[in-house]
Amino acid sequence: MDEIEFTKSHLVIEPRRAWVPLKLRDLWQYRELLYFLTWRDLKVRYKQTALGAAWAVMQPLFTMLLFTLFFGKFARLPSDNLPYPLFAYAGLLPWTFFTNALTSAGNSLVGSSNLITKVYFPRLLMPGAAVLAGLADFACAFVVLTLLMLWYQVPIGANLLLLPALVLLTAALALGVGLWLAAWHVKYRDVRYLIPFLIQSWMFATPIIYPASMAPEQYRRLFALNPLTGIIEGYRVALLGGINGARFDWTALGISVLITLAVLVYAAYDFRRLESHFADLV
Repeated sequence: MDEIEFTKSHLVIEPRRAWVPLKLRDLWQYRELLYFLTWRDLKVRYKQTALGAAWAVMQPLFTMLLFTLFFGKFARLPSDNLPYPLFAYAGLLPWTFFTNALTSAGNSLVGSSNLITKVYFPRLLMPGAAVLAGLADFACAFVVLTLLMLWYQVPIGANLLLLPALVLLTAALALGVGLWLAAWHVKYRDVRYLIPFLIQSWMFATPIIYPASMAPEQYRRLFALNPLTGIIEGYRVALLGGINGARFDWTALGISVLITLAVLVYAAYDFRRLESHFADLV
């Protein structure tokens, strides 16, 4: 009888030496899940609240009133020849959207630990859904800005055509920073304390209560390294440029676009690199 020799085979699993692929095709295949996650975030956000979606309007509105009183009336900060309520609200609108989207995205994985440990789906969908849900709040708050523009009889010009691109740029920046925070929040719970501190510090470095023109000339380009500087100033020109004749600072906007894309790409790859450990750590 012939002898049969058996050879042992070994499966060696090693970590990838290169960047983990993003697998963007998976995101398209799970696009319906993205819709349901976004809808879930919207329902959870205002569940058992007396005012519901009105909070999306009240937050920037009351902040604008306080800023107008203290910084517009008392401190008399310049506002680029714009009525201070309009100036402040046009900055607070994208800022509120950005901070709410960033906070929700940064906490999205830890807040859905049961879902992550039970079923597979692209984890990138969770921060993405948090940012998309923030767009609904942005739309509600934009109604107040429209009423203010009618009250102050703001003329509408061709600059308004750039508004959708600015909204997309704001969402991309919030998603990029939110992805990075969400990934590291799973590993280090300190991130939950870092997010409010980051937002508070970032606000004072962003021209919301003051115009970017207040910065000395020699520091303007350094100031523009904050991507929100070009973005928020762009909102004011797109929406209110008909009053003071302001023009887009294309250099600042270009810097914002480049930094946003760099942050988004790096955060996405870093997120995918850490994704394999989420179910074990969350």
